[in-house]
Amino acid sequence: MRRFLILALVPLAACCRCLAADAPMLDFSKVVVIAPPDANRQEQKAVQMLVDEIAVRTQIRPLITQSAPTDAIPLIVLARQTGPAEGYHISVESSGSGPKILITGNDSRGLLFGVGRLLRTLRLSRQKIELASDIKIDTAPKASLRGHQLGYRPKTNSYDGWTVAMWEQYIRDLTIFGINAIELIPPRSDDLATSPHFPIPQMQMMSEMSRLADDYGLDVWIWYPALDRDYSDAKTVDTAIKEWGDVFSKLPRIDAVFVPGGDPGHTSPKVLMSFLEKQTENLHRFHPKATMWMSPQGFNAEWMSEWVQIMKQEPAWLTGVVYGPQVRLPLPEIRKLIPTKFPIRHYPDITHSMHCQYPVPDWDPAFALTEAREPINPRPRQMAKIYRLFAPQTIGFLTYSEGCNDDVNKVIWSALGWDDQADISEVLREYGRYFIAPEQAEHFAEGLLGLEKNWIGPLEQNQNVEATLKLFQTMEKASSPQMKLNWRFQQALYRAYYDAYIYRRLNYEKKLEADALEQLRKASGDEILPAVDRAEQILDLVAQKPAPELRARVFELAEALFQSIRMQLSVEKYGGISGRGTNLDTIDTPLNNRAWLKQRFGIIRTLQHPDDRMKVINEILNWKNPGPRGFYDDLGNPSQQPHLVRGIGWESDPAFYDSSMSRLEDRFSIGTPLPLSWWTTAGQLFDAPMQMRYADLDKSATYRLRLVYGHSSDNSQLRLIANDKYEIHSPMNKQAQPFEFDIPPSATSSGQLTLTFQPEAGRGGNGRLINVAEVWLMQK
Repeated sequence: MRRFLILALVPLAACCRCLAADAPMLDFSKVVVIAPPDANRQEQKAVQMLVDEIAVRTQIRPLITQSAPTDAIPLIVLARQTGPAEGYHISVESSGSGPKILITGNDSRGLLFGVGRLLRTLRLSRQKIELASDIKIDTAPKASLRGHQLGYRPKTNSYDGWTVAMWEQYIRDLTIFGINAIELIPPRSDDLATSPHFPIPQMQMMSEMSRLADDYGLDVWIWYPALDRDYSDAKTVDTAIKEWGDVFSKLPRIDAVFVPGGDPGHTSPKVLMSFLEKQTENLHRFHPKATMWMSPQGFNAEWMSEWVQIMKQEPAWLTGVVYGPQVRLPLPEIRKLIPTKFPIRHYPDITHSMHCQYPVPDWDPAFALTEAREPINPRPRQMAKIYRLFAPQTIGFLTYSEGCNDDVNKVIWSALGWDDQADISEVLREYGRYFIAPEQAEHFAEGLLGLEKNWIGPLEQNQNVEATLKLFQTMEKASSPQMKLNWRFQQALYRAYYDAYIYRRLNYEKKLEADALEQLRKASGDEILPAVDRAEQILDLVAQKPAPELRARVFELAEALFQSIRMQLSVEKYGGISGRGTNLDTIDTPLNNRAWLKQRFGIIRTLQHPDDRMKVINEILNWKNPGPRGFYDDLGNPSQQPHLVRGIGWESDPAFYDSSMSRLEDRFSIGTPLPLSWWTTAGQLFDAPMQMRYADLDKSATYRLRLVYGHSSDNSQLRLIANDKYEIHSPMNKQAQPFEFDIPPSATSSGQLTLTFQPEAGRGGNGRLINVAEVWLMQK
């Protein structure tokens, strides 16, 4: 028997949402879903989603019928009305023969999203379905585009192991929170050719995902990088037209193609735009209504200027512009520079925590070293801040995602795309109620906020880390077998245990280093080498882990996540790609200077004269000592930057265009015997200079500057100026080694000094051109 929806006209109510927390709960455990025969394919999919998701959470599969039963039983009636696109109305009627839930969608998508909202609002538990008696929701989305990139490719931390069924479930999950688009990635991108995790080939999965999106009535975008060397060559263009056309032809649905200008890509705007005009014609051969979008990612100043001039000519084939990572100019400036006829889509990086578009502000170096760039990263309040800051300049978003590590962030963006004033705590409660368990919703929401707080401020004093772990351990102890198998719960547990282990290890290893240095302070004469031996023995106590039970639980949860969601948290154990969420491999990264200290100890043992040995020991003990009336900054450590000019700050500038940021250097290998302070630096982006400011200097003294830069992988140069007048050094390549320079006495004669680090102007790429690790200002 076919199963359909009742279609009815229901008056559109005023936009409102009324949920009284203390309203009586109605029992819908024996509910029947009603349907007539003229529902389209997407609407039938919405009904199927409703009964499937109820069944998996309650073990009750509601009957879908074509007419209302005569018995007095609860009903869910799905209908259609006219109103704003994608909107819906949900209400409850408790009078009459039995309670009734009415879901009316303004269109097919509205019905789908109404079903999703009902599923988030119902209280679903084993053999029980309940809903508050006074529910009344009338709503439509604020942003017209709401979606996420779902790239089935090796570089992701989990997606490459997903089956078609897993993809359908995840697309359903995101749809329930209001997305209307997904973005796919073609078989050839800046990635490996294949993955050992692939259940089926990339092109086949891409086609399946396009089909799945179409089944639910969602838009399909393709992120399609232009990778070839020279698109001014006619043969190259012909080959690319054939290759892209082959992909276009195999997808049942394509609504838009987005081509990034860089990362990857290296084509000048004039050549790139000419190529994309041809690809638009190619696209329309297979999908006549599909649109073409592009971004100015990676452009240097010259290319950006060239692109703006092209945009002012309003190319007819181009539909809109995408604003993503590595764009030289802030979003509001891009909006002002291009014609208003071109809408802007936000492409926010919600998946990475550093070396990215919106890094975690002031992230403690201990977390940066261990959890690395792509950890499980719920940042609900920070994501809300970013969304609300930039939403006015865009039509919406398709986020940049490389796995399920950012699942909470996806839901936050999805919810805000619908209602930019949504209560974030309530969104997290809905997340916990729907995905985890109704009885754990409040605690789970609190736990997710706790995980975000774990990353705020210096870790050494952050007692929230232990409180968050305790909260999750309480939930873990009370959890059902099904909840223990739930990958979203496993992810949160993994982070809670991981954070707590790093917190305890940081404090333990800092104490070991302090104790070792205390032994060195006792060194003299014949006791130098014994003191060095004792110091090394203390450092080696690191092998005695401070909380082995926490570490063991992290490894257990890593295995559970590989089994449940194919999450690859280790290269060796799970076939992950280094740096792509594989932080199980970096969990024991040194959090003190033991690698560097042991290397120095080796040097001391080769020296024969006590004075030479003591010289090295004194260098170790006085590493951060700028001498009498001097100053020291560890610029990579947010808690040790007293003279750094921070700029306007993260709250107004989460992309750090006009603010300094601390970040982990990515040029070293774990275990490299360098001071820990060289592993992290401070910097700014693109052409923005970074400044340090000193006051109350001795006007009669002369000063000498010592500094250490981070490595320069891009061959860019840095110039240092004092008080906008005196060149301390001309443009030079940055190197991780100490440099010393005299400060002209006239630069400090006023008692104040401003140091300005000036990058090369006009560079493109990621814009991370300034990276300064340490600065000493010493009196001579």
